[in-house]
Amino acid sequence: MSPEKVVTAANGGHYPVQLASHEDVVKDRTLFINTLRSFHFSLGTKFQIPVIGGKELNLHVLYVEVTKRGGYDKVVGEKKWREISSVFDFSPTTTSASYALRKHYFTLLYRYELVYFFRLQGSMLNQTGTRPPPSFQAVGTIDGKFDCGYLVSVKLGNETLNGVLYHPGYPGSSASAHPMCTAIIPYTPQFHQAGRRARRRRAGDPGRPKPNRSGYNFFFAEKHSSLKSLYPNREREFTKMIGESWNNLSPEEREVYQSYGLKDKERYQKEMKEYKERLKMGQRC
Repeated sequence: MSPEKVVTAANGGHYPVQLASHEDVVKDRTLFINTLRSFHFSLGTKFQIPVIGGKELNLHVLYVEVTKRGGYDKVVGEKKWREISSVFDFSPTTTSASYALRKHYFTLLYRYELVYFFRLQGSMLNQTGTRPPPSFQAVGTIDGKFDCGYLVSVKLGNETLNGVLYHPGYPGSSASAHPMCTAIIPYTPQFHQAGRRARRRRAGDPGRPKPNRSGYNFFFAEKHSSLKSLYPNREREFTKMIGESWNNLSPEEREVYQSYGLKDKERYQKEMKEYKERLKMGQRC
């Protein structure tokens, strides 16, 4: 069989809509956190504020410091992570702060930066800043295969993109909402180092339990649905409106949604325990 095949982008492979301007989220930390939560909710990725040195990392400060230096790629290229880490009041005992900041930024803020700082829209196929059409067909070559999908090369005009085309069910592909593969993520050869291969395969297992949602996530989904029917043309304002509604809830009202989050966390922990036991049983066999 020829390795050449047609790669079709699904509607799910699009960046979430920008709900506020970069200038506004830089000025307003609450707006920034609300839009960031909404962003991860739209992608189906888990959002949790990381802890460094026993303190929650101020993601707003991190985003502001990186974007005012030109964004993630420029900070990496100019090796400015140590300069950025000096802005934070980390304990002297905190080691590898620069590495931790870079890792958390890439995981939580990189795609957000593409949308809010670089105003990238449309397909997530190309994360280099070039904007391909919302829907298209392209001829690609399968360069290799692994458990989570394929290593592919796709030609768009005069540009050849190298990346990873994930199978449905991979956590980063949003495939839980759409039955087709939804994104080609740029890769480097180091991605498939032998020491990390097993962990990557487990992460791409479609049988892996769906991550739990927080109380705010449940509130957001409920409120977003009602606002959409009431104000169909004001969707860009929903995140701010929902954030304000959340802040105005009484402790008793908020407790209702927090209980949903706790139950979902229990569900996730239980399913993860069963999932790990199944993995161990499979390894013994």
